[in-house]
Amino acid sequence: MSIFLREHYGNSRLTAAQIVKDPTLFLAFGFGSGLSKAMPGTMGTIAAIPVYLALLQTSNTIYLLATLISAGLGIWICDQAAKKLDVHDFGGIVWDEIAGFLITMFGISYSWQSLLAGFVLFRFFDIVKPWPIKWLDRYVVGGFGIMLDDVVAGLFAAIVLRFWF
Repeated sequence: MSIFLREHYGNSRLTAAQIVKDPTLFLAFGFGSGLSKAMPGTMGTIAAIPVYLALLQTSNTIYLLATLISAGLGIWICDQAAKKLDVHDFGGIVWDEIAGFLITMFGISYSWQSLLAGFVLFRFFDIVKPWPIKWLDRYVVGGFGIMLDDVVAGLFAAIVLRFWF
């Protein structure tokens, strides 16, 4: 038994190997980062950092397009993962954290301070879930619901970050 991985995931009792071999679940679990026993959402946000850094090398248009695609496709990815796991919003599904973090960081000039501030702000809004995030998390279902609360958390974090940087 690993201190980092669970033996089984979801009500379907999938193994880490099954998740990593399934392309949809591999994406839903943030390239495997959501397999973590401890703080899978934080691990998923950490997994978003290389994606963010890669998108920084592109234009704002490409960054925005990639972020919109990740959010839109994320609805389907998260919905399929929830069905395969037989759990509505299993903690290891972290594709929504990746999209939410990309939203947070859009248009912000890179520095390690802005990266750290964006990370902390996004995690704050995703964990604390001030209104309406908590309401969305509780009452909007399916892949859209899984994605929506993190998209809004990303928007809240982005607004605060713009005042800061």
